[in-house]
Amino acid sequence: MGDGCAKNASALSIALVSEHASPLAALGGVDAGGQNVHVARLAGALADRGHRVTVYTRRDARDLPDRVPLRAGVEVHHVPAGPPEQIPKDELLPHMLAFGRYLAREWQIRPPDVVHSHFWMSGLAALHATHELRLPLLHTFHALGTVKRRHQRRADTSPPARIACEREVGMGCDRIVATCRDEVAELGRMGIPADKVRVVPCGVDTAEFTPDGPVAHRDGAYPHRLIQLGRLVPRKGAAVSIGALSRLPGAELLIVGGPSADRLDDDPEVRRLRDIAREAGVADRVRFLGGVSTAEVAPLLRSADVVLCPGDYEPFGIVPLEAMACGRPVVASGVGGQLDTVADPATGRLVPPGDPEALARAAGELLDDRALREACGEAGRRRVLSRYGWPRVAASTESVYCEVLAPQPVVTGAV
Repeated sequence: MGDGCAKNASALSIALVSEHASPLAALGGVDAGGQNVHVARLAGALADRGHRVTVYTRRDARDLPDRVPLRAGVEVHHVPAGPPEQIPKDELLPHMLAFGRYLAREWQIRPPDVVHSHFWMSGLAALHATHELRLPLLHTFHALGTVKRRHQRRADTSPPARIACEREVGMGCDRIVATCRDEVAELGRMGIPADKVRVVPCGVDTAEFTPDGPVAHRDGAYPHRLIQLGRLVPRKGAAVSIGALSRLPGAELLIVGGPSADRLDDDPEVRRLRDIAREAGVADRVRFLGGVSTAEVAPLLRSADVVLCPGDYEPFGIVPLEAMACGRPVVASGVGGQLDTVADPATGRLVPPGDPEALARAAGELLDDRALREACGEAGRRRVLSRYGWPRVAASTESVYCEVLAPQPVVTGAV
């Protein structure tokens, strides 16, 4: 364990609260993505350091067991809060009081040493329980309502109270674990003092995402392959990638994510993107794969010449790390966490969001130069190994826990 921890002689009992993002969920849905991966991997990496971790997530199906072992040292606890069925995350706020009350009852009997909540509604529930029981609370937002409202405006489906609630969580917790420097600045604009914030990036599994391993099939119809991977929502910028493709003859674009392949035709975002591809004259070079299993992600990334991450905004962005870990160059919009993770020009390129021409220009430079692609890929792998492996992320997170748990110095009167 890290130095300076109040309990450095023994394992910590750690509660991770993740109200909508279960580490057991299938990825690729509208509300299932990077946070699910983050919570699962962080829990596992903390367990590898000798801690006992319980992940509290909302019961969203009747047949779920109360507790599910995720791996050695990690258990998922399904919390009854609201009906046991799938509910969009933006409709979960009314159930957070019940979630928090349940946590308080659980922790009154078996209090954890430290609580770490993930996403603002988890923070509200955890704040209720930890305040009542005087337990230390750390919080990771994963995304901020101020940023979402700025970019999505009327399309933002968050509850109107979100920003005020985020400020309440930020002021009420003991530490905020931010995932990038851009978030620290945004929190400052919300009035949250910088001395409450520590930056610990998200991580990537460097044993699963490697340059070596199975590679998804390429039929040779096109000299180059571009891949965009992630949730199929407008802010991820797939329309920008399609616009860029019209300026990149000889390349195919694989768009990975969204519903399963057999349900793609019914998805409104897929239909919108197909229309855009037809209008741009590239429909024959765009393939929608739908949601894929976790095991398929690394082989797909290895099959790419360049990985595109052109989101309008990106609170952190796991995909650039996964691509870099696989030794692939990344062209990403210069926003949010991607400003920290993608080193331009060493590991890829950063471009303005919403600019198909800039995206095409940067991708084209890499497609035209195999040696440059290989150099960027090798530099990306080195960068991930030095900064973003889960053991390092867990150690950094643990050090923030230890800050909060360290006994406070006794203040005496002036001598």
